[in-house]
Amino acid sequence: MQVTRDTVHEIKRVCVIGPECTGKTDLSQFLAEHYQTPCVEEYARAYLNKLGRPYDQVDLLKIAHGQIRMEDEWLYESNKLLICDTNLIVIKVWSEHKFGNCDPDILKKIAERRYDLYLLTNIDIPWTDDPQREHPDKREHFWEVYKDEVTKTGVPFVEISGEREARRKKATDTISNILHI
Repeated sequence: MQVTRDTVHEIKRVCVIGPECTGKTDLSQFLAEHYQTPCVEEYARAYLNKLGRPYDQVDLLKIAHGQIRMEDEWLYESNKLLICDTNLIVIKVWSEHKFGNCDPDILKKIAERRYDLYLLTNIDIPWTDDPQREHPDKREHFWEVYKDEVTKTGVPFVEISGEREARRKKATDTISNILHI
């Protein structure tokens, strides 16, 4: 399907979301390959790798804008479905946790963005150290935060848990059943 300005609204958007180190990227990449469609990667990872200093709240706004640009660009290359390996809710959660608030522009953009399904990845897989991961001791807390945030959107979501193959099967079954893809 050639995506145009007239047909872009027909693309289904699936966001893989959840706490740190819960298999979001692995699942997102698998789904993109499975459905032969793009995976919008996490802009924050590349941004923070190049930053060379601890991030601040202004950086989170730049990351949000970068994430939106990437998502909008890949939308036109998608095959009926766009897989997003995060969205602005993640930035909101980190901003509120680290700085006690979230930039109003990020909140506005969250309200404007449309998703058709959230795949909420559970904390039932082992933690793997990574320089960008900050809170191995707060996984349960963030699981509850993300669950609450996704619930508030009113968008259908499913909890993804278990071993790798079980996660993949539940994700593809859900996409097929809910989005009819």
